[in-house]
Amino acid sequence: MRLNTEILVNMENTHLPGDLTRSVAPHGVGAAMMTLMACTFVVGTGEFAIMGMLPQFASSMSVTPASAGYAISAYALGVVLGAPAFAIVGSALPKRSLLLILISLFCIGNFMTVVMPSMGLVELARFITGLPHGALFGVSALVAASLVERARRGRAVGRVLSGIAMSTVIGAPFSTFAAIHLGWRTAYLLIGLAGCVIFAGLWRYLPSDPPRAGRSALSELTAFRRPQVLLTLLTCAVGFGGMFGAYTFLTAILTHVLHLPGWAVMAYMIVWGCGMLAGTHIGAFMVDRNLDLTAIGALVGTTFAMMAFAGLVNHPWGLLVDVFVLPAFMIALGPAMQTRLMDVAGDAQTLAASLNHSAFNTANAVGAALGSVLLEAGYGYSAIGWSGAALSVAGLCVFLFTISLARREAASASLR
Repeated sequence: MRLNTEILVNMENTHLPGDLTRSVAPHGVGAAMMTLMACTFVVGTGEFAIMGMLPQFASSMSVTPASAGYAISAYALGVVLGAPAFAIVGSALPKRSLLLILISLFCIGNFMTVVMPSMGLVELARFITGLPHGALFGVSALVAASLVERARRGRAVGRVLSGIAMSTVIGAPFSTFAAIHLGWRTAYLLIGLAGCVIFAGLWRYLPSDPPRAGRSALSELTAFRRPQVLLTLLTCAVGFGGMFGAYTFLTAILTHVLHLPGWAVMAYMIVWGCGMLAGTHIGAFMVDRNLDLTAIGALVGTTFAMMAFAGLVNHPWGLLVDVFVLPAFMIALGPAMQTRLMDVAGDAQTLAASLNHSAFNTANAVGAALGSVLLEAGYGYSAIGWSGAALSVAGLCVFLFTISLARREAASASLR
């Protein structure tokens, strides 16, 4: 029995387990998908914007860039804590209503960021802004999957999540430009206003699904009793660490090792975003053909790309190629893990999908922290590549064990 058919029945059926009942968009699937993709684009821009405007932000708040980085940590903490909290509290709500609540909180958090006078209060505002992040992405992916037949789930999820990659290519650079010329507070004001536009789009274009009768926090908490859910999340939390480590220190490598001018650094960042966008689409296309092989291929490819990163930190043209290839391989894993969670979560779809983004942020913390430790120990920037490769191998081992365990469980169930 193929692993991906263990939990979900064929999507030809009208009623599916958990949150995956087929939905009909009031103004067409295309409009709904574009709205969901725009939602992930705006939220992704809100997350990545501060990385490009950190010097202006630090100067304005009269703190060092290192101290300003705590605002990033506050946002990440909000993501990690908010994803399971909102998934559990909103378990009985219609998905459309839950998304409207989440995007409203995102807007409020950004507007609070604009007006907060002190560093501590800005960090509080960033924490609040991060709270809806994981649930927004997770529920958006569930809604996208519910709009299409089973054979196109991976592409639907990938299309919606491509907004994250687009935010690194367009949204974050635009925010940096706005911060330089208009101030970082104006940049966040524009992000908050964009969130209000998304609210209107979600209200108009998403299907108005009924309340989920009989659902409760306890039904969502069953996700924590499913080994397949936990192992899939562990694959993300470990396997993505290398990519986030490389992204965290890429600007430092380009500036302090290769001594590139500012415009060239921006070009590398755009190439990175293009790699993410390509990986999202390729991964989504491959997931609908073979989910497990897509995940394995992404982790193996990332391992070699991280090894290449280690050897190319002093070679600008080679590094430029790897800056495209590395995120392309790694981000291809995203649609695979998001779709797999739909297969193994049973009735705890919302929590599992939301926790996926908590796992991404855990990987972000792990990769950045490991890189910092290695650099402080004097191993140099090439160590980030080798440590990233080790994390990718560890993620691959977890995923191979996950597949093996699932097959044993399926064989045992068939003998009963």
